[in-house]
Amino acid sequence: MAHAVVIGAGIGGLTAAAALQRRGWDVTVLERAPALEPVGSGLAVAANALRALDTIGVGDPVRALSAVRGELGLRRPDGRWLVRTTEEATSARYDGDSVVLLRRAELVEALHTALKPGTVRLGTTVVAATPEGEVRTEAETLRADLVVAADGVSSPVRAALFPGHPAPRYAGVTAWRVLVSGVETGPASETWGAGRVFGIMPLAGGLTYCYATDTVPAGGGGGDQRAELLRLFGRWHSPIPELLAAAAPGDVLRNDVHHLTAPLPAMHRGRIALLGDAAHPMTPNLGQGACQAIEDAVVLAHVADTSGDLADYTSARLARTARITARSASLCRATRLRAPLAVRLRDTAVSLAWRFAPGRATAAMDDVLAWRPPQG
Repeated sequence: MAHAVVIGAGIGGLTAAAALQRRGWDVTVLERAPALEPVGSGLAVAANALRALDTIGVGDPVRALSAVRGELGLRRPDGRWLVRTTEEATSARYDGDSVVLLRRAELVEALHTALKPGTVRLGTTVVAATPEGEVRTEAETLRADLVVAADGVSSPVRAALFPGHPAPRYAGVTAWRVLVSGVETGPASETWGAGRVFGIMPLAGGLTYCYATDTVPAGGGGGDQRAELLRLFGRWHSPIPELLAAAAPGDVLRNDVHHLTAPLPAMHRGRIALLGDAAHPMTPNLGQGACQAIEDAVVLAHVADTSGDLADYTSARLARTARITARSASLCRATRLRAPLAVRLRDTAVSLAWRFAPGRATAAMDDVLAWRPPQG
């Protein structure tokens, strides 16, 4: 039986493990954390990722957690809509799927449940991995037919495989995330201001996932982050102030956003395949970070089970993920605009494009959301 070692038990690593096990592989997942306590609050699983999850039997359990109904769109800080559509319109375009917003913990649990007991080894730090398939931990050396490096934005494996490639760079924005309960939110929305963004996403169970970004120098933080959010967004439209007032200060997460500005020359070397943020860290503006990791995972499992040539994995994934990474970065730059005239021009362009050509605006996401996993 072929053996795979997966480095990292995040969304991409767990998906890869489940996809490989369903194809008969023996899989070991190495995770340095002592428990599967998910980093982050919520995430989006779009139509393309839902189809990928269908291949490992997790798609429908995730769909069952969807709480997005009715209106959604893009707003100004005063509450006026720039873009207004419905979940039903989006799902009709993509065979009944739009986007499921859920707690990261719920997706981690669904993926972990799909694995055989004992697959994940917690509290295990990987010291090194070689293209020949050798993985060294602090306690032992494992040998594998396939090594899946799903070790995140700051991937040590990526740095070792491509030492001359530029590391991920600060995207110019810091992000906050928090889960809030007990506040009536209304429709899902994202609000763009001058250099700032605030998102409101209803989740199942009466929770709301809030996220925000601001154009600030890297390396900030410390202190009461809820108070900082209230300072930045407390005068924006309702229910933003109410959500922030109800948030527990200790639950607010703050992270600088980093992305890869130049695609890697390949997503593999020897027996090692890079996946998700280890291969193509991107800004969160398209909501595709986790989705592309899930796509990577099921394509990698397909390649491993068919041709076995990881060059086919690079061929299938590198150009697509590079396009999506660049497109997300472009949106990020648009949200960073601060000059009043530039902000007015941006908002007017977005509003007019949607008002006079909504079909074209929706179709612009077809190349991302209409993706389908390989068959067989």
